[in-house]
Amino acid sequence: MSASPSACVLVVDDEPDLRTLYELTLLREGYEVVSASDLAQAREWLGQRQFNVLISDMRLPDGLGLELLRELAEQQRTEKTIVITAYGSAENAVEALKSGAFDYLTKPVDLKQLRAAVQAALQSQRHDPASPGGRHAAGNSIRQALPAPAAGAQALARIVGDSPTMVQIRQRIEKVATSMAPVLILGESGTGKELVARAVHECSHRADGPFVAVNCGAIPDNLIEAEFFGARKGAYTGASHDREGYFQAAKGGTLFLDEIGDLPLGMQAKLLRVIQERRVRPLGGVQEESVDVRLVSATHKDLAALVRAGEFRQDLFYRLNVIGLRSPPLRERRDDLPMLARALLTRLCAEAGQLPPRLSEEALAWLQMQELPGNVRELENLLQRALALSAGDVLEAQDFAEPDAPDSISSGPVPMDSAQAALAPAASPAPAEIPDDLQSYLDEQERQVLLKALKECDYNRTAAASRLGLNLRQMRYRIQRLGITMPSDDEETQG
Repeated sequence: MSASPSACVLVVDDEPDLRTLYELTLLREGYEVVSASDLAQAREWLGQRQFNVLISDMRLPDGLGLELLRELAEQQRTEKTIVITAYGSAENAVEALKSGAFDYLTKPVDLKQLRAAVQAALQSQRHDPASPGGRHAAGNSIRQALPAPAAGAQALARIVGDSPTMVQIRQRIEKVATSMAPVLILGESGTGKELVARAVHECSHRADGPFVAVNCGAIPDNLIEAEFFGARKGAYTGASHDREGYFQAAKGGTLFLDEIGDLPLGMQAKLLRVIQERRVRPLGGVQEESVDVRLVSATHKDLAALVRAGEFRQDLFYRLNVIGLRSPPLRERRDDLPMLARALLTRLCAEAGQLPPRLSEEALAWLQMQELPGNVRELENLLQRALALSAGDVLEAQDFAEPDAPDSISSGPVPMDSAQAALAPAASPAPAEIPDDLQSYLDEQERQVLLKALKECDYNRTAAASRLGLNLRQMRYRIQRLGITMPSDDEETQG
């Protein structure tokens, strides 16, 4: 698709042949192109007019391309900058991104990547919320910037909280979303790092592309290369056909590498190469394929400490940590807890197709007293359990009590319901051996009790719930949590 004639690109390179090659490539795309051979000539052009995109070689006869970046930032100009660095010059590429470059390319420049980078820069410019006055200049005309995508606003709204730290992280997300620079999200488990990553994606010019989330610690070591880079038929036992990897699946979008600290050292080296060259070779393949993804990583670990311990590559850490975001723990934003609890309740109940109950003041006070080391994830689990145990339109403090910890709410005993009594040790023989996974063992016991009750009641959930001393909402929650398949979803036949 050809570009708008008003989109103007300034190319700065001291090699005439390369400068001509870039010019011809961009002219064929429909851009207006102006060129300069050094910093002085580039400054002269910038003094005369404004551009949409600036492409500059890192090393020029009279200085570094980074000088132009800093000058543009000081003058609050709106040009998106793409820097060209020498092959393998990782430090220069990272420094350029940290200085405000939208993207970088390595020599020899792949012309397909050049076209994609310019197109992405233009798309990002139209969605950039940080541009002065929301206006971008091109030639002699001024164009109004497009509003941020609706998906971006929704993604930011899901990051709940009015505390200063949460306001700051939402503002920072909007700012960093307009770049191609890798983002590293740090935060404890359960703080919502994937929500932050999704917001970075949804606020960017890549919002229409895929968002591919990968848990680096959950992939078996023997499959990790094929999972990341894809595999050709016959590459390994069981590879009966060609398959794409995460990088190919995320083409044109964002690849989110969660728990990056769990990535094996051998794979870290391969990932570093892909980041630097932006090309992957599928397992068993001969040809390399170019990749077009924005990398966002996250971890709850101290990567700097892992680098010192020799468990994480310093050069990879350097490349991933261009832009840092921190997802704060709940203990640093306790004032957000009521708003967060209500938002979680609304979502949980919407998923279950029911109206959300109200949280009593006593329930909120009880939640505020909890340490919640598991952060938002632990809060969500508490609310989910309380929803299952509550029968009214208001969640009370006692609804959050652990079945085996009656003193957590009051000094009086908490009676067991019929379902809990059916699962109590006295009601079933002790296992022959102590289970390796207690929760899985208990879930299976509960599943068998519920299945027996459902079968005896012809899978009528209301009757089975009554048989076990539960209400229908509690029964539905347990069926969903334990993955019990019902023969029909017809509410009328189910009661």
